[in-house]
Amino acid sequence: METSSDEEEVYTFVQVLSEKYNPENFPYGQGIGVVLLPSPPGSPVKDRLFLPSILVLNGCGISKAGEKSDIATFCAHVVELDLSHNQLKDWGEICTIVSNIPHLDFLNLSMNPLGGVELEPSMADVFSRVRRLVLINTHVSWDTVHTLTRHTPELEELFLCLNSYNVVSESQTPCPSLRLLQITDNQLQEWAEVRKFGLMYPCLSTLVLANNSVNSVGDTRETLQRLFPNLRSINLNNSGLSKWEDIERLNFFPKLEEVKAMGIPLLQPYSTEDRRRLLLAQLPSVVLLNGSVVCSGEREDSERFFIRFYQDSPQQELAERYHILVSKYGELAPLAEVDLSPRCTVVDVRCGERVEAVSLSLEQTVVDLKKHLRDLLQLPTNGIRLFYINREMCSIFGPEELKCGSRALHSYSIRDGDEILVVPKVKSRCSQEPSQGPLCF
Repeated sequence: METSSDEEEVYTFVQVLSEKYNPENFPYGQGIGVVLLPSPPGSPVKDRLFLPSILVLNGCGISKAGEKSDIATFCAHVVELDLSHNQLKDWGEICTIVSNIPHLDFLNLSMNPLGGVELEPSMADVFSRVRRLVLINTHVSWDTVHTLTRHTPELEELFLCLNSYNVVSESQTPCPSLRLLQITDNQLQEWAEVRKFGLMYPCLSTLVLANNSVNSVGDTRETLQRLFPNLRSINLNNSGLSKWEDIERLNFFPKLEEVKAMGIPLLQPYSTEDRRRLLLAQLPSVVLLNGSVVCSGEREDSERFFIRFYQDSPQQELAERYHILVSKYGELAPLAEVDLSPRCTVVDVRCGERVEAVSLSLEQTVVDLKKHLRDLLQLPTNGIRLFYINREMCSIFGPEELKCGSRALHSYSIRDGDEILVVPKVKSRCSQEPSQGPLCF
């Protein structure tokens, strides 16, 4: 019976594998191992394939497994498998594939439609060798997640991003092997949900919560030490944290050394530089902040900045960290105010017999000065030459022509009372260079 033309074609794992790794596509082998498979006449499976130990079969429309014996023969040496962006929606088919790959370490099932499809516990033992599992945007249920973690005793990394979770269903069986949980871009808001990860994954070292709306870190020191005794890295980028008390509570994680907290409401009023300083001053154990190593001397500079930033605040508003830092550095005097506005000076501009006192911005260039003086003195458009005369040193060095149009005036060390000599450009060579004697006053 022929398949209807409007019916979607079914692709199996074995079929796609055979077509993608057909030796005709690898005329030179490219260092990839050869798998030999005797196949009956007319079989769609090739009799030999060039198969790497890392298989990437993403976006191939796979919805079925195919023959178990073919998978077992082809994939005896495979350790990583990427099946993302396919049409797998039956855990039975997935289990058939996984059960015939004996050394599978990494499995990526992202973007497969697994929402509302439950994994039967009796089938889950086939995942026991997997150490890294990616379930991004699968909308897999928490029950299935817990079934997987109960049957993967060596699982170290779990990726659950983009699954629309707004609550966390707690498992009664912890997964002590898990070290990294990435659960970004979900809808978690309450810390009461986040704290469940500590109960389920007691050895968790890295927790990535970016792009959730988590609005607080709401536990005591004793509770956080008990729930997250091994947490070394936490990512709270684009979360909803809005109070400094939540930043202070990060110090309650006993082994925390890396924090990411960019894009949170708390830090919006501050400049980029002040955000880092204020965060760093309140996180004394952190050595990696927002992806950057804390440089030598940076911590002390930040802590001193923190004291000065808050020293005029009312006593009742000062955080505990402020008093700790004051006991370390003492009460600091405010930094001297430095005027960084463009510097100006007043010089005498001499053009022939005419002398005028002119205020110059030393940030402008020689070209800017020429334009200004040409307009001020109403000189002809055929151009002028400028000479700088240092009042104190003119008898030694004489006048210095300002030749470089792009050079800033401050680089000449011009000071009040010095002189700028304006010489209109003329054709006669004898009048091009001013004599030294008459220029000193």
